Amino acid sequence: MAAIRVVARETVGSTNEEALMLARAGERGPLWITARAQSAGRGRRGRAWASPPGNLYASLLLTDPSPPERAPQLSFVAALAVCDAVAAAVSALVAKLSLKWPNDLLIGEKKFAGILIEAESTSPSAVVVGIGVNCAHHPDDTSFPATDLAAAGAAVAPDELLDRVSSAMSARLAQWDRGAGFAQIRTEWLAHAAGLGQEICLKLADCDHMGRFETLDETGRLILRLPGGAREVISAGDVVSVGPLPLTARQ
Repeated sequence: MAAIRVVARETVGSTNEEALMLARAGERGPLWITARAQSAGRGRRGRAWASPPGNLYASLLLTDPSPPERAPQLSFVAALAVCDAVAAAVSALVAKLSLKWPNDLLIGEKKFAGILIEAESTSPSAVVVGIGVNCAHHPDDTSFPATDLAAAGAAVAPDELLDRVSSAMSARLAQWDRGAGFAQIRTEWLAHAAGLGQEICLKLADCDHMGRFETLDETGRLILRLPGGAREVISAGDVVSVGPLPLTARQ
């Protein structure tokens, strides 16, 4: 894939929303939309994403990237691309990087980046891969601990990181090959997975689930071994903690 075009804004509500608006107006990807700051940044499930200047806010507009049912796999593709980019920029962080299902990146046990996949029912179809990386700042009032690259001793400017992410994303998209190469993406994602083989707590829409993170299935769903021994397949949720289960969950 040739170098991807970039549209740089000073401030937008959300780079994802800006990309979706361009898709509705007939723009075809691949195209990066970036912003120095966002006034209405968002994460999964409509959560606000703090967006002060100094961090990376970027959304990649893709046109007909895959059959619709495979589009959610792009969160794994993008997570690996960001991991590749950060590792290339700051080799000292390689051993500390991990991926938290389904769409977050960690340094140690703290989140520093997230992915948000959104689609627009245009013809041809449009999918937006939103990427937020805490380069210089991170929020303090989050349910899952947060950090940033600078706080981890790895100052990287957003523009420099975008160049690396764009190059890595092109390579990972080619590897993914519209979903045909997801088996290898899955294997590499699992090699970086936070909590694999450990006890985790998952927050679902209706309740919390606790168990052992066994693996991902062939589509990217999380396989959880419950305390009683049954296996559960999780399609959507958030890993909110990794570590020993409370005694009440073991009984």
